[in-house]
Amino acid sequence: MSRHVAIVTDSTAYLPARTMERHGITAVPLTVVLGDRALEEGTEISTRSLAQALQKRRPVTTSRPSPELFARTYREIAESGATGIVSLHLSAELSGTYDAAVLAAREAPVPVRVVDTGMIAMALGFCALSAAEAAEGGGTVDEAVTAAEKRAAGTSAYFYVDTLDYLRRGGRIGAAQALLGSALAVKPLLQLGGGRIEPLEKVRTASKAIARLEEIAADRAGAAPVDIAVHHLAAPERASALADRLRTRVPGLADLHVSEVGAVIGAHTGLGLLGVVVSPR
Repeated sequence: MSRHVAIVTDSTAYLPARTMERHGITAVPLTVVLGDRALEEGTEISTRSLAQALQKRRPVTTSRPSPELFARTYREIAESGATGIVSLHLSAELSGTYDAAVLAAREAPVPVRVVDTGMIAMALGFCALSAAEAAEGGGTVDEAVTAAEKRAAGTSAYFYVDTLDYLRRGGRIGAAQALLGSALAVKPLLQLGGGRIEPLEKVRTASKAIARLEEIAADRAGAAPVDIAVHHLAAPERASALADRLRTRVPGLADLHVSEVGAVIGAHTGLGLLGVVVSPR
């Protein structure tokens, strides 16, 4: 690594490994607690293992990376020659990851700017990519942060879940909202707003909900240059079909990523998740 501004994110960005390697992005893993075992996302627990645990109704929780892990990561990056670090993380409303990074940054051997992007999944990933591109062009820490924040401000994320129960259990959505969805037997559409997961619409059937998700994403994308990510959990056919339809509906589409979310997000959404991230360039 040459002397430059390095980009750090966390495992919930769900960036493809090749993309991270190409741009020199480092991801610090969150932890999934399965029974009495704490497992690092991305290396020690697969989405298949998570799906099996959810199907068997085994207790699954998640936890942030430790400040010590962040400190070690920053130290290793500095030793590799970086003169500054931009550390971009999922919403502080959803996780303590940002706080852990802030604690570690105080003791780092090079300047570290820690940013709460208010995002998650590829909404966070696109922010990290924008910061990396700015750094690759010779940008300063401030310029890389500005690029990430600008990307975050324009990015939208929408989700379909089969049930709100997992989000309720994890405290990511209010119990009253989850109960209302269950009582009416509706399929909920959600959005990321203000760093929180918020109800967007209630639709009567899964097929209608997914059609509505597609419509919302296409309308949000418009005709300007845009990147899109389609996420899923144990629903590859649904995700692939949705991505194909968006390819035909979005005239300004630049890059389209289709990927299964990792165990951390999956633990809070349950099986059948389908999400779309719309990120104008």
